[in-house]
Amino acid sequence: MGALDEVQDLYRVRFDPAERAAKNGLWKIICGHLQRYFPADGTVLDLGAGYCEFINNIKAAGKIAVDMNPDTIACAAPDVKVINRPVVPLPFLESASVDAAFVSNLLEHLADKAQVMELIREVYRLLKPGGRIVILMPNIRFAYREYWDFFDHQVPLTEKAVVEACIMAGFTPFKVIPAFLPYTTKSRLPQWGFLVRLYLAVPLFWRFFGKQALVVAEKRVR
Repeated sequence: MGALDEVQDLYRVRFDPAERAAKNGLWKIICGHLQRYFPADGTVLDLGAGYCEFINNIKAAGKIAVDMNPDTIACAAPDVKVINRPVVPLPFLESASVDAAFVSNLLEHLADKAQVMELIREVYRLLKPGGRIVILMPNIRFAYREYWDFFDHQVPLTEKAVVEACIMAGFTPFKVIPAFLPYTTKSRLPQWGFLVRLYLAVPLFWRFFGKQALVVAEKRVR
């Protein structure tokens, strides 16, 4: 069995079809909240796109999804270009060709911090001046008990470590939320649409239930 088959099997076990459908509904609402960071008339890159819940629901003129899971191709909407391969390196994408990049629940799956740094630097290369990287990630500061429950988690990170990595790569972080979303869609994020909207609208809730950090940084013009 190859690496691609292992990834495909792992995620089919982790999320059954009903859970994937529920996740898509949640992400449709989450994308409405995150849209402010993604230009609707620009090109958005989704690294580690998985089942395409984000890239299918975000508004953008151009959409690119990168993931090594073969199922990503079948899940992508018609307006999404899928590149079915590992997320680093990214030589197949042109420099300064992307307006915003989304990195969700990916950094912890990379081999080590050197690979995390490689990915962030590659995103810097791909972004246009003023382009944004938006990182959503489990924060080991709050999710230290559950973090290792997933077999493929490799790198424990806090929002402060990711901010440092972004600065080293040349980014200027301008939005950092240490506790934003619950750890996974299987945890305590409410499943009904109106409750999800209420949760996102009231930052006080994040302090009690948030275990994922949100980091948004901008490419500085050198």
